[in-house]
Amino acid sequence: MTKKHTVGIIGGAGYTAGELIRILRCHPAVELRFVHSNSQAGKPVSSIHQDLAGDFFMDFTSEVDPKVDVVFLCSGHGKSRGWLAENEVPAETLVVDLSADFRLTDDFVYGLPEMNRAAIKASKRIANPGCFATAIQLGLLPLAAAGKLQDEVHIHAITGSTGAGQQPQQTTHFSWRNNNLSVYKPFQHQHLAEIGRSLSLLQGEVVSDLAFLPLRGDFARGIFATLYLDTELSEKELQALFSDYYGEHVFTHVVAENPHLKQVVNTNKCLVQVTKHGDRALIISVIDNLLKGASGQAVQNMNLALGLEETTGLQLKAMVF
Repeated sequence: MTKKHTVGIIGGAGYTAGELIRILRCHPAVELRFVHSNSQAGKPVSSIHQDLAGDFFMDFTSEVDPKVDVVFLCSGHGKSRGWLAENEVPAETLVVDLSADFRLTDDFVYGLPEMNRAAIKASKRIANPGCFATAIQLGLLPLAAAGKLQDEVHIHAITGSTGAGQQPQQTTHFSWRNNNLSVYKPFQHQHLAEIGRSLSLLQGEVVSDLAFLPLRGDFARGIFATLYLDTELSEKELQALFSDYYGEHVFTHVVAENPHLKQVVNTNKCLVQVTKHGDRALIISVIDNLLKGASGQAVQNMNLALGLEETTGLQLKAMVF
């Protein structure tokens, strides 16, 4: 039997860590050695991630072995940089950071496989993209690569409550979120910086005219993004552009029919549809914010960096009903 890659998770009590455990416990090429949490040390992992009850018997630990083959950093934003400064992680250990700490630096490769697959394969330090950033960029990468982002892009994207993390907040508890809808951080969401950086690098010139309205949805999982912009390209040319760009990408699919969230929740897929309405292109991009927007993409990046088949452990079926 081929030796398995050893894995550890830092910051193991949150949603992204829970989804990582769910994927990694069935991943045929890895062995999960520890799930770190200072606040939950000594407690069963299944006491927090209750979907693992009866199936997973590891306890949270405050002890860390930085010499494992892979470390996933799942602590809150701002904590990954501090943890790495305090712990000697060997250069040969693959580090995948799910926080925002290294997304805008050159120290880590930006982990969007549909843009940076070759660099990810050659890296030991990977910064996982944000969830909104993933959905929005996957709706725009083909246009940026063709140099076609010349006009303002209007973006409306609605996210489920898990996008705000596990810590309860006024805008995440059930009685507020249920049967409700609201805009937050209009035109100034933090993910705009990484979106603009990536698109500018791909297009070869600054792309900054992104008008983004994020919305809070009354559902738990998923991101539904609609993007529109003026373009001289026909619908046929747009669809060919998108299909050609994503032809070799196993998790992003250009679809003819209007996509919906139930097609992607519980999967690492992104579904993209592009149509033309008068002078405007309309792009719909849908993902599961916890999988393609976080933990699933982190495992996808791990697979690429370790030389594994990209889909290993990620052939997940959507929950349509």
